This record gives sequence, C-alpha cells and structure tokens, in this order.
Amino acid sequence: MSTNRTLLAPERRQSISPPTRTPRRQPSRGRRQDHPLWFLIPAFAVLLVFFFVPTVFNFVYAFTDWSSFKSSIGFIGFDNFVSLFSNGTLVNALRVTLIYAVLVAVFQNVFGLILALLLERDTRLNRTARVLFFIPVIMSALAVGYIFQALLKPEGALNDILSFVTGSDVSIAWLGDTTWTIVVVALVHSWKWMGLSMLIYLAGLKTISADVLEASRLDGASWWQTFRQIRFPLLAPAITFNVATALLGSMNGFDIVQATTEGGPGGTTELLNIFIFRTFGQGLFAQATTMSLVLFLMVAILAFPVIRTLRKREDVL
Repeated sequence: MSTNRTLLAPERRQSISPPTRTPRRQPSRGRRQDHPLWFLIPAFAVLLVFFFVPTVFNFVYAFTDWSSFKSSIGFIGFDNFVSLFSNGTLVNALRVTLIYAVLVAVFQNVFGLILALLLERDTRLNRTARVLFFIPVIMSALAVGYIFQALLKPEGALNDILSFVTGSDVSIAWLGDTTWTIVVVALVHSWKWMGLSMLIYLAGLKTISADVLEASRLDGASWWQTFRQIRFPLLAPAITFNVATALLGSMNGFDIVQATTEGGPGGTTELLNIFIFRTFGQGLFAQATTMSLVLFLMVAILAFPVIRTLRKREDVL
C-alpha cells in the first residue's frame, strides 16, 4: 500500500495544474484621456466667459478714466487709487465693512453653535425646530431686509410688542442710531444665516464618537468640561468652514444692509459694496471698478490668513 501511494503521488501532482489567471482588461488610453477633457470643456467655458474675463477687465479698467461723461477711455495709472484714499470715504467704507464682517462672523457662529447644542438630540420636536431655523437661509435676503425694516421702525411691530409688555409707550429708532445700527444690521444678517451654521455644527457633533463621550462621563467630567476639552476641539473643521463662509459672505454683503438702512444713518452702515453701487449709479465706472478691486484685495489679505490659522489648528488637533 505504501508503494502504491508513493507511485501515485507524483502522477497526482502532475495532473493538478495551477489555476490559470485571466488577464485584466486594461482600459483604453483614449477613454482615460479624452472623456474627462470633453466633460470639463463646458465648465471651463462658463468660467472663462463669466469669471476670468470680467476679472481681467476689472483689473484693467481700474487704471483708466472710464465714465459715462467721456466717450473715450484713457490710461491714468494710479490716479483713481490716490483720489479715493485721499478723500477718506473709501477708508471709512473699508472700516465699516471690516467691523460688519467681524460682527457677523461672531454672531452667526455663536448663535449657530448654541442652536446645534440645543437641538442635538434627534427628537421630533428638535427636527421641526431645525427646519424652522433653516427656513431663513433659503429666503431672499432682500425680503428679509425689508421685513426687518418694517419691524424695526419707530412705529413698527417690535416697539408695539415692547409697549404691550411694558405697559408704556416705546418708540425706539432701532435703525437710527449712529453707534448701534451696525450691530442691529449684523444681527439681522446673522439671523438669516445662523441656520446654515447650525446645520454644519450639527454634522460636526454627529461625527464625534459616542465612546469618547462615554469615557469622559465615566471619568467624572461635567458637561462643560466635556464640551470645552473634547467636543469643541473636535469641531475644528466645522468652525473653519463656518468662520470662513461668514467672513467672505459679510465682506461681500449688500442686500440686507441696502434694504434696511441703505448705508445710513450718516454712512455708519455704508458697506463697500453699497459705496460701489452708488458710484456706478453716478456714472464713475472706473472709480467703482477701483473700489471693487480694493474689496477683492481686502478679502484676499484678510480671509486667507484667517483660514490658514484655523487649518493649522485642525492639524494640531
């Protein structure tokens, strides 16, 4: 029996052949190279016509005397920049725009984070509240501005409510104070967009592992200690996104301020975009283009360092 086994063993080894591997089909080079380019051509065409070309002309016309009072356009160098900065109006508009952007970024993120913490539990009431707070995000900004303009008039609904609650006549000019009007308008802007910040913070809170939170509770950490040392640091990507979008959106703000105050009182809420709009309306096209170029440079100088700092914080965490 042993001799038979030893004799048959080599035959069995020879009869069993290794499984053949089917060669993989290599995708054709034509498909890999041609089709993505064909798909990108329409997008590049739209970007070229509606973004790159106007941007280039924006840089060019800022150094000319283009206006509705002349039939020809001549090159004047940096005269537009010198006249605008020496006038002082452009500097005031830049200062107001910067203050407005900082206020909106603070209010929008604080309110959005508070709402996300309050509505974090997935209950039917919280889901309904999330939808209600997100409705202003999809509303027209001009409509929101005109609604709050009607509410905040001296004879508006807000003063009527306060008069009913206090039992005395209240007639506060909420949009007529040269000091606090910009804060009120920034609150209106933040009210419109805090639903979006709430949604981003909710998504960030949902990504935090429940095991980490359970371990902190077992170690005896309070709710505030857990939030300050664990949850808030882990929300760094959401904070970066919300702060960046709030800063960029408020620096380019126009519609809400135009609908509520039109830049008043006394130019205290005159953002740079409102100043540009008025300058275009006066026919001074080159000066308005110069202002838009200054706004572009201000957004680039301020936004990129802020985003870079927040991204470094993410890398550390």
